Amino acid sequence: MNSETVIAVQIQDGVSPQKKKNILHYLTAKKDIDEHRKLIHSIKVGLALVLVSLLYLLDPLFEQVGDNAMWAIMSVVVVFEFYAGATLGKGMNRGIGTVLGGGLGCFVAILAQNLGKTGQASAIGMSVFIFGVAATYTRLVPSIKKRYDYGAMVFILTFNLVVVSGVRAEKIIKIGLDRLSAICMGFTVCVSTSLLIFPVWASDELHCSTASKFNKLACSIEGFLEEYFQGIEENKDNQSETSFNACKSVLHSKSTDESLANFARWEPWHGKFGFSYPWHKYLQTGDSLRDLAASIISLKGCLQSHQQPSSVPLRQSIKKPCEAVASLLAFTLRELGDSIIHMKRCHPAVLVVAKLQLSRLELSEAVLPHMLRVISDDDGFAIAGFIFLLMEMVKVVEKLAKEVEELADYAGFPTQQLKHADLWQ
Repeated sequence: MNSETVIAVQIQDGVSPQKKKNILHYLTAKKDIDEHRKLIHSIKVGLALVLVSLLYLLDPLFEQVGDNAMWAIMSVVVVFEFYAGATLGKGMNRGIGTVLGGGLGCFVAILAQNLGKTGQASAIGMSVFIFGVAATYTRLVPSIKKRYDYGAMVFILTFNLVVVSGVRAEKIIKIGLDRLSAICMGFTVCVSTSLLIFPVWASDELHCSTASKFNKLACSIEGFLEEYFQGIEENKDNQSETSFNACKSVLHSKSTDESLANFARWEPWHGKFGFSYPWHKYLQTGDSLRDLAASIISLKGCLQSHQQPSSVPLRQSIKKPCEAVASLLAFTLRELGDSIIHMKRCHPAVLVVAKLQLSRLELSEAVLPHMLRVISDDDGFAIAGFIFLLMEMVKVVEKLAKEVEELADYAGFPTQQLKHADLWQ
C-alpha cells in the first residue's frame, strides 16, 4: 500500500493493574451513589407529600381549597419521578392534558345544556366518542407516544369526567378551575422539590452512561482476545464472564437510553447542557455501540465453539496482527469515551479512521497467505470466522469515530490538548 501520510500511534498494551483497580473502585462507588440517590429521592417524595398535606391540615388553607386538596396529593403521587426531567415532563403533560380536556369538556357541556335533555345526552355521547377516538389514535403515533402519551391519556380522562359530570353538576366551570388550581399546587411542589433538593438529571445519567460504554467494550475486546490466544481450556468459565456481562448490559440498554434522552429534553439549562442539546446523537451513538457489543459477544461463540482450532501454534500464527488490531480498537474506544465524558474533541476522525483502515488492511494481508494454505481444513474456516468478526469490529469503530466527531460539532466541544506531542502526526 503506497501512501505519503505516516500515522504514528502510541498504543497501550492492555489495561494496567492500577487502571483495573480504578475501574473496580469506580463501579463500587457508583453503586453506593445509586443507593444514596434512591434514599434521597424517597425522602424528597415524603417531603412533597407532607407539604401538600398541609392543604388539609391547616384550616386557613383548607378553607381556600376544600376537598379539592385531594387532587394536589394525587398529583404528587402520580407526577413525582426519580429524574428531574421525568418529573417536569410528566407534570407538563398532566397540566396540558388537564387544561385542554377540562376546557373542551366545559365548552361541550355548556353547549349541550341548550339542546334539551335528549339532545344533551346525544351531543355528549357523540363528543365523548369522537374525542376519545381521536385522542386514542393520537397516542398510537410513535413521535407523540414517545413524549406526550401521558398528556393524551390525561386529556381523555379529564374530558370525560368534566363533560359527563356537567350533566348532573352545576357550576361546572368553577369546579374545573378549583381542581385545576389544586393540580397546579401539587405540580409546583413536585417541581420545586425535585429541582431544588439534590436534583437527579437524566441528561447527566445519559452522558455518563454513554461514555462508560466505550470503556466497557474496550475492556471486553482485550479480555476476549487474551482468552482466545490462551486457549479454550484455561479459565473458560470465569475469565470471560465479566466481559460477557459488560457487553450484555450495553446490548440491552436501548430502552433505558431512549427514556433518558426523552427526559433530558424536558430538563432546563444546567451545567454544560443547554437547550436544544443534541441528545439524538447520543441515541445514534448508542445504536452503534450495541452493534459493536453484538460483534464482541460473537467472539464468545468463537471461544466456546468446538470447531475452533485446538492447535496452539495455529492460533499463535495470527496472534501478533490480531492483538495489534485489538489494542488499537481498545485505545480508540477509550479515546472516544474520554472525548464524550470530558466534552472535548478527540483526534480528528479522519486520522482515527485512516489508522483503523490501515490496521484492517494489515490484518487481512498478514493472515491471507496463511488462510489460503489451510482454507480446506475446518481449522481454516474457524480462523477465518474469527478474523471476519475482528474486521467487522474495526468497521463499527470507524463509524463510532465519525459519530463522536459529529456529536462534537453539534454540541460545540472545544479541542482538547494532546497528552503526547507525537501521538497523532
